[in-house]
Formats: sequence, structure tokens, C-alpha cells
Amino acid sequence: MDILAKITDLMDRATEAGVRGVAHKTGRRSFLARMGGGLVGAALMPVLPYDRTFGTAFAATGEDEYACDYWRYCALDGNLCNSCGGTLTECPPGSETSKVSWVGTCRNPSDGKDYLVSYNDCCGRTACDNSPFCNQNVGERPGYRMGLHNDINWCMANTSQGYHCTVAVLVGIAE
Repeated sequence: MDILAKITDLMDRATEAGVRGVAHKTGRRSFLARMGGGLVGAALMPVLPYDRTFGTAFAATGEDEYACDYWRYCALDGNLCNSCGGTLTECPPGSETSKVSWVGTCRNPSDGKDYLVSYNDCCGRTACDNSPFCNQNVGERPGYRMGLHNDINWCMANTSQGYHCTVAVLVGIAE
């Protein structure tokens, strides 16, 4: 018998002994249940959220979305909604998004790309006092160019024109 046949025979006997040992300890149904659970779990792995930056995006920039120097706020003039009961992109309860807004182009330092950011005022409540007031003016134009000026109360088109805070929504990548 040649060496390949001996190895194959040895592997067959070891596999058979292992399978018989498992069969003596567990039933078919429990084995099939575990196998099915493993397959379902493996199929769901790609849809689970996980940090694909491995912490480098925050570590590289050192920026905090609750501070005025966060990259998305490069053209923001107002209070941060995420410090007033809202989020980075959603108005706090009891306020509504302005019907008009201004757009800035901000560079994300973690990927080096420029993004279009829509700054929407949240209207209908008094100004938020427990939030930092940010006045970033990157790319701002004179006041007579309405869509490029950030010193305007953009709640003017809403029924309730009281300014509360501002959100910064990514619109897309600038080209």
C-alpha cells in the first residue's frame, strides 16, 4: 500500500470515529438545530452594524459633534440641536425644520472628501440656551446673496418663525 492510501485510510477512520462519538453524545435534531442556527447567524452577519473605521475616524480628527469645530459645522451659524434635545440631523421635539436652508461645502478630515451640508434651522421654540453658539463662516457670501449667507433667520418661511437651533444634514459628495 502506498503512502497516499495509508493517509487516506487513516483520515477516514479518524473521521468515522469522530462522527460516531458525536452521534453517541447528541441527537440528530439538536445537531440540525445548532447547524441551522449557525447558518442563519452566518447569513445575518453582513447586515449587523459595526465600525468599519476601527476607531480611526474619530481618533484621526479628534473632533466632537457637540463642539463647534466639528467638520460638518464649517458654515454653521447658530445653536447645535444635538445639545438641545435633538440630534445632528433631527430637530428636537416641539420644533419643526425650516422650509428653506443654506448649504455649505465642508471637508471631512477622516476621508479627505468635500461634502455638501444642508443647514436647517429648527423653528417654533425659543432659542436653545444650553447649547454652544457656533459662528463658522467658511464660504459665506455677503448678505444680499440669500442662499449663500448664514446670518439670516431661515424660519421666515415657517408659520412659527421663532429660531431654536440648527441641524447639519449631509446632502452628498461635492464634485
